[in-house]
Amino acid sequence: MRQQPSMPRLLASAALTALLAAGLGGCQTMSDITGSLGARTSAQPPPPATPQQAVEVYGDRYRANPKDANAAIAYGQALRNNGQREQAVAVLEQATLANPGNKAALAAYGRALADNGNFKLAFDVLSRAHSPDNPDWKLLSVQGTVLDQMGRHDEARRYYDSALKIMPGEPSVLSNLGLSYMLSKDLPKAEEVLRQAYASQQADARVRQNLALVVGLQGRFSEAEQIARADLPPDEAAANVAYLKQMLQGKGKPQTGRSAPMASLDQPE
Repeated sequence: MRQQPSMPRLLASAALTALLAAGLGGCQTMSDITGSLGARTSAQPPPPATPQQAVEVYGDRYRANPKDANAAIAYGQALRNNGQREQAVAVLEQATLANPGNKAALAAYGRALADNGNFKLAFDVLSRAHSPDNPDWKLLSVQGTVLDQMGRHDEARRYYDSALKIMPGEPSVLSNLGLSYMLSKDLPKAEEVLRQAYASQQADARVRQNLALVVGLQGRFSEAEQIARADLPPDEAAANVAYLKQMLQGKGKPQTGRSAPMASLDQPE
């Protein structure tokens, strides 16, 4: 018999355990938008194969010149990908001190702070990483998710709306917006917005998983499973939805102690 996953990928895609533990009223989600670290060229070596290897490779580059902002950003991202969140914050904090006013370093530092749960400071740092006269839609979306983390959903949606004015129809932002409505228990509105993201040709698997989650939360389990099957093997999609159903019926025990991404985002590396 196939063992039931302790945290199915469908559920982890939107931090369902935190939402259920708080009766769909808490806010324990996270958006992780990573900015481009520069275009790769054919002369550059391929990226490290695993998060651990990335930490080693980029760590060596960082230690060779700790004041190099690009090296610090790459190392910080590698640490985050490897789950070393506090160390990522420390590295990127030093990068901002060594490179005052470097907006890329500020953006990376703000993301790392948010990833580590330092939401208020994250929002302040991200606000310094771009300006009203030259806004970055990715950072606007990150700021929205940070506000959602703090329970300030109406404010968060204003940031998503601003991002969508720059990038109309961007599925990653729509996904964040839809999950913002989910956090405030407006599941029909959440589904409406997530279906807009789902309809985009740029929508990735995680957008579809978020839609499946919201559909499942409304009790339409067969439909949720059908959506999930687009990206998961049939048995895993069925197991995910069965686990969701059990949790909604109070038969599952949410796991705590981990933070999962809030939304399905395109992540330019």
